[in-house]
Amino acid sequence: MLQTPSQTVGPYFAYGLTPEQYLYDFKSLVGNQLVNPIDQPDAITISGNVIDGQGQVITDAMIEVWDAQNKLFGRFGTGTDPKSRFIFHTIKPGSIDGQAPHLSVIVFMRGQLIHSYTRLYFSDEDELNEKDVVLNAVPQERRQTLIAPKNATGYEFNIYMQGEQETVFFEV
Repeated sequence: MLQTPSQTVGPYFAYGLTPEQYLYDFKSLVGNQLVNPIDQPDAITISGNVIDGQGQVITDAMIEVWDAQNKLFGRFGTGTDPKSRFIFHTIKPGSIDGQAPHLSVIVFMRGQLIHSYTRLYFSDEDELNEKDVVLNAVPQERRQTLIAPKNATGYEFNIYMQGEQETVFFEV
């Protein structure tokens, strides 16, 4: 059985975390394809990097996303992709309970005793973003850290763990 790299509170057995990253062939267990893009013409791709306080890409983080409206869940290890990105194929959630469309995001990584919670909002939802209670509780100058810009392939959402561009994380 393979183990994750030794860290402050590890190593852990990698079984079922991000199987492909640790050379297990369990693609059906939990992965990054929340919907099949072939079956869902409105599927979107969300990709990004996890970046440390020195501006370096973190190659061994695990990202989970949860879409409460569509009841979709995914998990992806940044060490799975050659560019150390996380990539999710999903459908864009709609507005629920007056909130702007968003995904809940959880970051697991070395050096953290507990995981970090954040949200991913969409740049092409300006009107709903302006009314979202949670997003508007964040100081104006930090809100952009939660909004994924749209690009030619979907949305890009980089997560900055520290530094000037640090992503807003929530206490849950």
